[in-house]
Amino acid sequence: MANREWGQMGTNYLRSLFALGFQGFLIMVCVAIYAVLVQSIPSSGDIHGAIWGTAGYTVLLAFALFKTGSLSKSIFNSH
Repeated sequence: MANREWGQMGTNYLRSLFALGFQGFLIMVCVAIYAVLVQSIPSSGDIHGAIWGTAGYTVLLAFALFKTGSLSKSIFNSH
């Protein structure tokens, strides 16, 4: 773009697109880690421990998923 403001808008738009793509990658990584952690919980034995362990991992997954947006925006320095 010829104008400086418009050039910065285009640059920020591209940064936001890359941040969005990276956020999708981070979400897939978080869900894959969650799947491995949930598989490691033994199904036999202490049922209460298994339920609380799964609930804890689910809360941790939700927190991580909500943080992926701000993390990817901060990595790509987009506003």
